[in-house]
Amino acid sequence: MNGRELGSSSARQSRTAATDANHFVLTFENNRFASELFGQFDQNLKLLEERLHIDARPRGNSVAISGDLTATNQARRALDFLYERLQKGGAVEVSDVEGAIRMAQAADDQLQLPTLERKAKLSMAQISTRKKTIIARTPTQDAYMRALERAELVFGVGPAGTGKTYLAVAQAAQLLERGAIDRIILSRPAVEAGERLGFLPGDMKEKVDPYLRPLYDALYDMMPADKVDRAITAGVIEIAPLAFMRGRTLANAAVILDEAQNTTSMQMKMFLTRLGENARMIVTGDPSQVDLPRGVKSGLVEALQILKGVEGISVVRFKDVDVVRHPLVGRIVRAYDAQYAVHEESEDLER
Repeated sequence: MNGRELGSSSARQSRTAATDANHFVLTFENNRFASELFGQFDQNLKLLEERLHIDARPRGNSVAISGDLTATNQARRALDFLYERLQKGGAVEVSDVEGAIRMAQAADDQLQLPTLERKAKLSMAQISTRKKTIIARTPTQDAYMRALERAELVFGVGPAGTGKTYLAVAQAAQLLERGAIDRIILSRPAVEAGERLGFLPGDMKEKVDPYLRPLYDALYDMMPADKVDRAITAGVIEIAPLAFMRGRTLANAAVILDEAQNTTSMQMKMFLTRLGENARMIVTGDPSQVDLPRGVKSGLVEALQILKGVEGISVVRFKDVDVVRHPLVGRIVRAYDAQYAVHEESEDLER
């Protein structure tokens, strides 16, 4: 895209004045939005500079951007998208800027990316409830959210911090609010992560609550707390330990199986065959974090092999670059993956 083209695309109520191929000025008409866009002490622009290796110099409600042609265009797309979000009443946090940068970079890496509209305008998938709207922060999250909307059975696999479980619960809450389903069923195998917790007091719900806490946290994020509590009491939101699901047919429901890497082969087959009419099933897990006893094969790993290519099933694989927690988490995941690869290679040589 040349400088003249940059100057001509302004459906965003920001004005672009081009001086040469690698330098242009973006001017945003709303001063308050421009201030929020740039961030406190211009932290959002500094993040753009750091991630894209460009120069972004603010002046009032304008910002002069210079650097490599590809990188400056990525910065423009990211800023356009974030400004439009502010115009629609949204907020812009540092994590949102990170997400917009990733999507802008992906636009150049993958020209046919479904999240791109004409004129290279970013359009990320989103999940909305009355309480919150979530917008994809990585291309894989975008693909996952679109799969959740389209497919009846979705596998979301990959490392911690990529949003697999959170987005699954958000989609279930959205479907419930729409009236597309009658209930949400949350399930998770009760396997300790390398610890022996011993006897847990209380009724069944109190015993399994510690294992399902991440699912509860996501629910309370997406729905008002009183509605979540009432829905649980009324059975609209059901906590169903995996071992108690045998013999049931789950219809008109969004069913989420979290930490699925800790299911056995028989448990996974039993769970998947519970799918009933007008139901959505979402299976999430990280095959690299199996807590099953040594020698017991993960039901998730086996299911991904057996069901490969089966019509109606969507598999979305997250990687360390999709981690949306602290940036350090992504580096930790990469370090562990590299170490595991070395161990596996040495074991293969010993054999």
